[in-house]
Amino acid sequence: MFRYFQTLLNAGQVINSWTSKPTVARFLTTANQMDKPKVLVTREDIPKSALSILEEKCELEVMPNKSPISRTDLLNKISGKHGIFCFLTDKIDKEVLDQAGSQLKVIGTMSVGYDHLDLNEIKKRNITVGYTPGVLTAPTAELTVALTLATTRRLFEAHDEIANGGWAKCSWGPLWMCGSGLVGAKVGIVGLGSIGLAVAKRLLPFEVAKIMYCGRHEKPEAAAQVLGEYVTFDQLLQESDVVIIMCPLNDTTRNMFGPTQFALMKPNAVLINTSRGGVVDQDALVNALKTGQIAAAGLDVMTPEPLPADHELTKLKNCVLIPHIGSATLQTRTTMATMTAQNIVNALEGKPMPAQLC
Repeated sequence: MFRYFQTLLNAGQVINSWTSKPTVARFLTTANQMDKPKVLVTREDIPKSALSILEEKCELEVMPNKSPISRTDLLNKISGKHGIFCFLTDKIDKEVLDQAGSQLKVIGTMSVGYDHLDLNEIKKRNITVGYTPGVLTAPTAELTVALTLATTRRLFEAHDEIANGGWAKCSWGPLWMCGSGLVGAKVGIVGLGSIGLAVAKRLLPFEVAKIMYCGRHEKPEAAAQVLGEYVTFDQLLQESDVVIIMCPLNDTTRNMFGPTQFALMKPNAVLINTSRGGVVDQDALVNALKTGQIAAAGLDVMTPEPLPADHELTKLKNCVLIPHIGSATLQTRTTMATMTAQNIVNALEGKPMPAQLC
């Protein structure tokens, strides 16, 4: 009998040890960690608020770099992951998807553009894609107007004249550093989407004479807000003093601006591109700028990116270059990062994403 009660007592102690709060907590923590989906973040320099969203629900592997992940690292690290937090610089194609494995469920890209994603391959595998539309409209429109002013008024070139002593030598020449103004200018916008419309609205106070636009379809409701006129692409090129590229990059728009198009433009015309570098044939642009087919160009986007420091475009005074900073405000980048993180978490939990591409 004594042995019987001793056995019961020992069993009770074992049960108590297993059901004590610290032990249960440790057990549950371990279990939760095992159940968490694995997510790769391809660089570390993203807002902490986005990482916090992911850390709460996922097991993260954050690449310890503040530059684009190398192709080798991407292929090595993607294996076994359920999700990936990526950027425009990360090419997600068949090779990466094959390496990832069938458990990959979601791709969250911190961008509006998605030409770095092989959507055909992604859709074949039923992988969900989240992106960040709408967030970039205001800051990109602001930047586009700023770039337009900097290019038409030759601001970068004027700054250089101070540094190189040119100002001291000019003796206030009446035509020295004269650019073109926006008052009375005819502006052509290639692609009157949300950002194109936002740009047009911001240009109206500068008293432009006319806003024209072209695209696959006429957009009467949007155009009415800026008194915009729908014209053909050729007509827009022939009549515009400022041509602003706002269309996405796809098979139809790739190299949309080439020798033929530059030949149609006015010699005083200024080209602005804050969309995608691939829309413009850069060799043709260099030639147009050198030969005076057009007056100047302002580019926030180029091919490739980053543009080599010794590229021909960097040597042209009539070409204003800035390093793809259309969305570069702290508020915008933070919103983009948190939206990307929430897209990933929601997809992994089977919930609607804030912004789903496919």
